[in-house]
Amino acid sequence: MLQQLQKMNVSLDIRHVEDSSFKNFGRILESFPGEKLIHSIEDFPVPESGNVYVPSEPALEFSDVKGSIESRYYGGMEIQIGYCNGNNSNLGGLEFHKGSEINVAATDMVLLLGHLNDMEKGTFSTDHLKAFYITRGYAIEMFQTTLHLAPCKVTKEGFKCIVILPKGTNTPLKEEEKGEDPLLFMRNKWLLAHEEHQRFVDQGAHIGIKGPNVFVQYLNDEEGGSQT
Repeated sequence: MLQQLQKMNVSLDIRHVEDSSFKNFGRILESFPGEKLIHSIEDFPVPESGNVYVPSEPALEFSDVKGSIESRYYGGMEIQIGYCNGNNSNLGGLEFHKGSEINVAATDMVLLLGHLNDMEKGTFSTDHLKAFYITRGYAIEMFQTTLHLAPCKVTKEGFKCIVILPKGTNTPLKEEEKGEDPLLFMRNKWLLAHEEHQRFVDQGAHIGIKGPNVFVQYLNDEEGGSQT
């Protein structure tokens, strides 16, 4: 599948997450307890359109798995385990958090990533964007210096991704809690939006993406590569 995606998205230079270039953004987590989480999300549907994101899903927060992740990967800090299912194909925006984010791919998917060091005065150019193909079953840690957002689908069926973050991340903030930081969008979520992402624009997000709203071409039923 990766080779077909690469042929369809020549300008993106999509690389497998095992490529050495991913080391600038995160790492692959070996022996991660991801299959139990993937199994639990199998019956969670992909919406007919758009994405659905749930920061904390009780059906995924088994005490043994959650406790193990907190101890092994977050130094004992409390975490939340949620999911993002959807049909996304565009960049839309980029976010970052204080603390690593762990993603477990419940389907194959593509992530569009940037690095905080390439931000200048609250803006990020898509010239610096990198694309990585994540195979189902892979668990990855994205460092807090990694700019990211929702995955992109690789087939018309959409994507499913388990999302693990420090507890409270991506939950609402009162306006007075945001202070004078124009990028702070939700709790522990700093966001740069693309001007074509209407929902972010309507919600007053900081418009900080320079360049095209990058689109990831995905496979159709015949795996020929036309957009459906």
